[in-house]
Amino acid sequence: MAIARKPFQGVLNIIRFNWHFYVISLLVIAVAYYFGWYIIASLALAGSIFSLIISWYIYDLSPLYQLNWVSCNHTEQVIVNIHAGFDETSILLEQKYKGATLKIIDFYDPQKHTEISIKRARKAYPVLPQTIPSDTNRLPLEDAVADKVFVIFSAHEIRNEAERREFMRELARIIKPGGEIFITEHLRDLANFIAYNIGFFHFYSKKNWLQHVKDAHLKLDQEIKSTPFISTFIISRNDHSF
Repeated sequence: MAIARKPFQGVLNIIRFNWHFYVISLLVIAVAYYFGWYIIASLALAGSIFSLIISWYIYDLSPLYQLNWVSCNHTEQVIVNIHAGFDETSILLEQKYKGATLKIIDFYDPQKHTEISIKRARKAYPVLPQTIPSDTNRLPLEDAVADKVFVIFSAHEIRNEAERREFMRELARIIKPGGEIFITEHLRDLANFIAYNIGFFHFYSKKNWLQHVKDAHLKLDQEIKSTPFISTFIISRNDHSF
């Protein structure tokens, strides 16, 4: 039986973990109205409301967390879920791959990954007890052990380019020949600019992700757009590139 998400869970978590941005936005709007800059104030207010509506659609209304975009052939032995301290998907994956062993890895490092929103999320949702802490450049798994690896809304938290490159190489190391890596992210593209304005700079472009895929001797098999704002890259080993 699937776990039902609470109404507005996604959008309320966004406000809860990023409330400082909304406080700043309200202050800007208040100052603009005070000085009679009504157009600026109205645009800022409309932008904030619009971004929350889009987030509500993505995280609460869309079938994203039903994981219908994930394949399952019931022969998988090891499933790996890698997150950055906020884990909404391990239980869902455990239900989907009931016959497999689920390895949960948390690469959050407060010295490297300094986003205050992650700290708030970890406090609100403690990691599962079986979670294994890890560095991004050395995942605690053997070579070619995983049938499927999931990195859902977490890889972009690796802000350092070199660290992100090393992380992709680690994904290449642990995936089996014929296995699949699923990287789900917002992209720095037009749709996310319309939705989040300058907030889209927190994401990375498709070109950036695919360059890291290539550098790690991986290849893109498919891109799934679960909504216009979310991409899942399905990646596998490119053994011919060695």
